[in-house]
Amino acid sequence: MFISDTIAAVATGMQASGIGIIRISGPDAFAIACNIFRAGVNKRRLDKLISHHVYYGFIFDGEIMLDEILLVPFQAPKSYTAEDTVELNCHGGVLVMKRILQLLVKQGARIAEPGEFTKRAFLNGRIDLSEAESVMDVIESKNQLALDNSLKQLTGSLYEKIRELREEILNEIAFIEAALDDPEHISLEGYPEQILTRSEKILSELHRLTDSFNNGRILKEGIKTVILGRPNVGKSSLLNSLSGNEKAIVTEIPGTTRDIIEEHILLDGLSLIVYDTAGIRKATDPVEKIGVGRARDHAMQADLILFMIDSSVPLSDNDREIFSFIEGRKAIILLNKSDLPSVVSEEDISIHNKSSFPVISVSLMNGEGLKKLSGTIREMFFSGEIGFNDELMITNERHLSLLNRAVTSVEHVRSSAENGLPEDFLSIDLMDAYDLLGMIIGEKIEDDLVDMIFSRFCVGK
Repeated sequence: MFISDTIAAVATGMQASGIGIIRISGPDAFAIACNIFRAGVNKRRLDKLISHHVYYGFIFDGEIMLDEILLVPFQAPKSYTAEDTVELNCHGGVLVMKRILQLLVKQGARIAEPGEFTKRAFLNGRIDLSEAESVMDVIESKNQLALDNSLKQLTGSLYEKIRELREEILNEIAFIEAALDDPEHISLEGYPEQILTRSEKILSELHRLTDSFNNGRILKEGIKTVILGRPNVGKSSLLNSLSGNEKAIVTEIPGTTRDIIEEHILLDGLSLIVYDTAGIRKATDPVEKIGVGRARDHAMQADLILFMIDSSVPLSDNDREIFSFIEGRKAIILLNKSDLPSVVSEEDISIHNKSSFPVISVSLMNGEGLKKLSGTIREMFFSGEIGFNDELMITNERHLSLLNRAVTSVEHVRSSAENGLPEDFLSIDLMDAYDLLGMIIGEKIEDDLVDMIFSRFCVGK
C-alpha cells in the first residue's frame, strides 16, 4: 500500500532521559533528514544517506544548532515500517526533543498518531495483525514468561498456526466446490465421513488454542491473588513480605485493614496481583463491615486465595467460616507463625480442608515457607512447568472471540455432515471459519477495527 505522507514522533517517550529517539517514516523521510542534518565536526551537508549506516552530526534549524545527534537511515523495505525511515538519536531532554519535532513538522512531516508506525508495518505487509498486536504485549509484559510468549507471537508463531489451519480448511472448500462444479470427474461419495475426521482434527487444534487463554491471561495480567483470614493472622505482613516494602499498615489491633490494598508482585518469576483484605469476622463497625464485604467480593473473583491461619492459637469460628466459603476454589492454606509453638495440628486442618488445599507452614519473621509458596503456585497454575514446554498461549481477547466463533462454524460442519445435509452447507460454514481465522492475522478485517486496535498503542510505536 502506498502511503503519501511522512510522519514523525518521539519513540522513547516525552520525558527526560539520557537519550531520546525521534523516528521519521514515509516517502520524504530521507529528504527531510538531509535538510536539517549537518554531518561530522565540519557540519557538512549531505545530499544522500546510505541505508543502515550511522552518521554523527548536528541538527540545525536554519543557522541555529539544536542538538548533537546520531542519525540512522533505513531504506524501504528494510525498515520497521517497510518505508524509508530515519531515526534521530538525540539528547533526551524534553525541550530539545520538542524543538526537533517542531522542526520536522515545519519541514513537512506530521505528528504520528498512536501506533501509526506499527500500523504502517501491518498495512505494508511487513507483519501480520497478530504480530502487530503482540508489539504492545511485549511493551507491557510484567514478567519474563509473559515477555517470552509475546516475543513468540511477535516472531509469527500464532500466524503460522492460523495459516496452517486456514490452509486445511481451504483445501476442503476447494474440493467441495470443484466436485460441485464437475461432478462427472470428482465424486463426493463418502466425503461426509472424511470431513468428519478432518473437522475433528481442526476442532482439536482450535480447542487447544482456546483452552490456553486462561493460562495466557494469567501469564499476561498476573494471578489475581486474595489474602483471606480472620483479623491479626498476618495478612498485611504477608503482603509486605512479598512486595518487599511496607505497603500495608501492620499493628496488633484487630481490624486495622479496612479497605482493599492492591500490589503487583513478581514472585520467583510469577506475576501476582495481590489483594490484602479486611479480616473476616462478624464486624459491628459499619466501615469494617464494608471492608469485610469487599474482601468476600474480591475472593469470589480471585484466581487464587491465600487463606492465612495463625497456627499459634486454636482455630476459631471465623476460620471455619472461611473454610466453608473457599470450598471448591483454588486456594492455599498458610499456617503462619511457624516460628512459635503450634497449637493447630494437621488433623485440625484436615477436618475442615474438604477440598484438600495445599498446606504450607510459613514464618513472616524469618521468611520460612515463601519459596515453597511460589513453587506450589506454579504447580497449581502451570503444572510446575515454568517454561510451559514452549507452548503458544492465547492472551488476546479479540483472538479468543474469533477462535470461539470459528469453533462454532466447524461444529456446524460436523453437525451438517452427520445429518446428511448437502455439501453446500459444509462449504458455507467452512468459509465462515476460514474468514474468522483470517481476521486474527488481518487477512480479512474492516478498516475501523484496524483503527481501533492501533489507537490503543503508545505514540511513537
